[in-house]
Amino acid sequence: MITKNASNKGQMQIVSLDQLVPDDHILRKIDSTVDFSFIYDLVEEKYSSDNGRPSIDPVMLIKIPIIQYMFGIKSMRQTIKDIEVNVAYRWFLGLDFFDPVPHFSTFGKNYKRRFEGTDLFEQIFANILMQCMKHDLVDPSTVFVDATHVKAAANRKKSKRVLVAKKAARFYDEQLKGEINADREAHGKKPLRDRDEDDNDPDSPSVPSGNLKEKKESTTDPESGWFHKGEHKEVFAYAVEAACDRYGWILGYSIHPGNEHDSKTFPAIYDKIKKFNPGAIVADAGYKTPAIAKMLIDDGITPVFPYKAPMTKKGFFRKYEYVYDEYFDCYVCPNNQILKYTTTNRDGYREYKSDPGICESCPYLSQCTQSKNHQKLVTRHIWQDYMDRCEDIRHTTGMKDVYDKRKETIERIFGVAKENHCMRYTQQRGKAKMAMKVGLTFACLNMKKLAKILTRRGKKYADLLSVFFFLRQTPNI
Repeated sequence: MITKNASNKGQMQIVSLDQLVPDDHILRKIDSTVDFSFIYDLVEEKYSSDNGRPSIDPVMLIKIPIIQYMFGIKSMRQTIKDIEVNVAYRWFLGLDFFDPVPHFSTFGKNYKRRFEGTDLFEQIFANILMQCMKHDLVDPSTVFVDATHVKAAANRKKSKRVLVAKKAARFYDEQLKGEINADREAHGKKPLRDRDEDDNDPDSPSVPSGNLKEKKESTTDPESGWFHKGEHKEVFAYAVEAACDRYGWILGYSIHPGNEHDSKTFPAIYDKIKKFNPGAIVADAGYKTPAIAKMLIDDGITPVFPYKAPMTKKGFFRKYEYVYDEYFDCYVCPNNQILKYTTTNRDGYREYKSDPGICESCPYLSQCTQSKNHQKLVTRHIWQDYMDRCEDIRHTTGMKDVYDKRKETIERIFGVAKENHCMRYTQQRGKAKMAMKVGLTFACLNMKKLAKILTRRGKKYADLLSVFFFLRQTPNI
């Protein structure tokens, strides 16, 4: 048995900081492959050139939260403690053994006084992505889109009830309204009036009394949203929507309250990724709506959506069992009876209704409808043709394999971010600070990927050079 003598703890040695950082450390790889000098140009106008106290190096100031999100450190206070004792962190920040580490409140104060209300962190993410694209590593021909929820720093029990509009404005409302009125006029119906005139319009679909509803809002972080999904506990959360290419490079992101549906928040992320001119966008069933299908197809993008099961009660006919006759603009039920067009409602759905006199004696009535007047109603969106095209695309050879790539790309990104980079929850409050956290976290994921690929390339190149010079020195081999 050997015992280690601890008497050499005070021994002095001549060593450089660079020698203490392993060659394969991720920070060493990032430092050699990623150029952070662009940060000076981004923050130059936030600093005074001729007065005031000397500032902390802006690059070092940004690298501190990068270390936090890169290694999944829970707080800035703990990050500073780790920097004090971690040689690799000091080397990455440019600090020597005896340089004092900034106070943990330094970054927060600089954010409040300089960076709040700016798009600095989005520009940092975009610049890192641009460096990845310069090496021809990104392929935005097929883009994968999805959203995940991050628990907000808000107590579930500290909330209040607020009144909000029952239906918030949607990105396609104006276009839809024009096409609804055109469709109604084509069927001999009057155009829809504004909602405040609906009560006087006998031909307009009924509108519930009152335009307001109650919503739970956090008193701690009002910009978060009350989220409940499946067996998850109800919490206040943020929805993080992101897009990546088929190699897992993150192309863009957007932040929303946790209670907003994916189909409603999609335009925000779409505005950021359409500049890459993608050929196809792959998304889950939450994005499979007529409005999104129309937007993508009209822009020349192929939407790749999965099969979505009909939301029909058990024991009743499915909607696809009612056949649409395009020539006569009607539906045919399983009993070969006609459902005629009656109106187009303000949500964009044409309504087709059966004859109650015929349905009353129908042998399939119990499988068709439970309405008191024995009348079956089937709806069809005026943009249903776009949904039919999505179904045709889904059945195209190879599209199932493309959709299955989601679990290897966007779903893996969310899994890694939550498992290794503290994105299951946030200690930041407010949408702006949440966007900073997400932007730097996704930038870290891209940086890690870039550093590993370029380091591996450099190693292969160095090995080839060594073999080349060896062969030149030994011509007899």
